[in-house]
Amino acid sequence: MSSLAAASCESTPATSDTQEKKPLRPCCACPETKKARDACIIERGEDQCRDLIEAHKECMRALGFKV
Repeated sequence: MSSLAAASCESTPATSDTQEKKPLRPCCACPETKKARDACIIERGEDQCRDLIEAHKECMRALGFKV
């Protein structure tokens, strides 16, 4: 991941107590399952990685994303 992309996923501290936290973006959610899924797809193909794809979808759903 580029440093620019990594920086955009980091949460920035609020400058005031009234400022709301930015919502989590889908590209930044579940980095562990996303990394494993992506590596598997690159190396073995999508058909061989169904379990990792489903694990990532479950993680995304747990965070409130509609996948």
